Amino acid sequence: MNTTKDKMKAVIAKKPGGPEVLQLVDIEQPVTQEGEVKIQVKAFGLNKAESYYRSGNYGNFVPDQALGIEAVGEIVEDPSGTYNIGQKVATVMGGMMFTRHGGYAEYITVKASNVIKIYSNLGLAKLAALPEAFLTVWGALEKNTQINSGETLLIRGATSSIGLTAITYAKLRGLKVIATSRNSNSRNKLKAMGADYIIIDDGNISEKVKDLFPEGVNNVLEIVGANTVKDSLNSVRPWGQVVVVGLLGGPPVLESFNLMSDLPNTVKLSFFGSGLLGTESLPLEDNLLNTMADNVENGKIPSTLAKTFNVEDIQEAHRLLDSGTANGKIVVSF
Repeated sequence: MNTTKDKMKAVIAKKPGGPEVLQLVDIEQPVTQEGEVKIQVKAFGLNKAESYYRSGNYGNFVPDQALGIEAVGEIVEDPSGTYNIGQKVATVMGGMMFTRHGGYAEYITVKASNVIKIYSNLGLAKLAALPEAFLTVWGALEKNTQINSGETLLIRGATSSIGLTAITYAKLRGLKVIATSRNSNSRNKLKAMGADYIIIDDGNISEKVKDLFPEGVNNVLEIVGANTVKDSLNSVRPWGQVVVVGLLGGPPVLESFNLMSDLPNTVKLSFFGSGLLGTESLPLEDNLLNTMADNVENGKIPSTLAKTFNVEDIQEAHRLLDSGTANGKIVVSF
């Protein structure tokens, strides 16, 4: 077990605020505890959760703690001997950013249960675009809604990194995909990712969905959140489900919700949060991250990577994240 106090580069925020509060500083490396491994981070994806956290609007803000809820890199310490030193891995959640340093750091210690061995030869930048987005999609669609080939899936907020990932994965699983965007200029992007139908979202699209599928769709992956969830419920056929995975539209609060008029008969509404990943309720042993990475590498599905930055340009990367105009995943490399 390492007890040295070596230094590392990390991105922290001394106080909540805009991208300008992010600082690249030298701090002490964390010490590996029992049940943990230490990873040298090579790259990490950006997530809206980190923007909300940086702004002081998500969880308990901890100054001097590196941000980030995912990373890819190599094992440098494993007290249990389970991993070979140098093994390429991905990690998500497990308290990163909230109770321990997150992926915006050169070295992180993480729970072994939140680590996935990577065997794919996919390049680091494209690989770093996958873990959080893909595992959220995997958990929501496979574990929550339990999708089946031939079903229909409406993706509400499809130009987000999670939405684009969901399109590629759903098509790989044989689903028919209806993707929504508020921006008509996104049509070509969504088609290129594999969407079968595209609807420009004005907040009320259930009638347009039922023009395509009169009974409604089997399931909805709701990434916009409270602003559109009632309309999404009206897009689902009996016994279908809406699973909320994102909050692009703002706070997760419905001012009023009538259980009889707003919740259609037999339609289920649920929430899937990626904090469940790597817990006893959702272990990561049977995840398909390597399969997904291989399919990106061999061109079977397109990459969701939109733009890469060096860690020194983290403020610029967060400005792009906040703008909502990336049309894909933003990745930062050390």
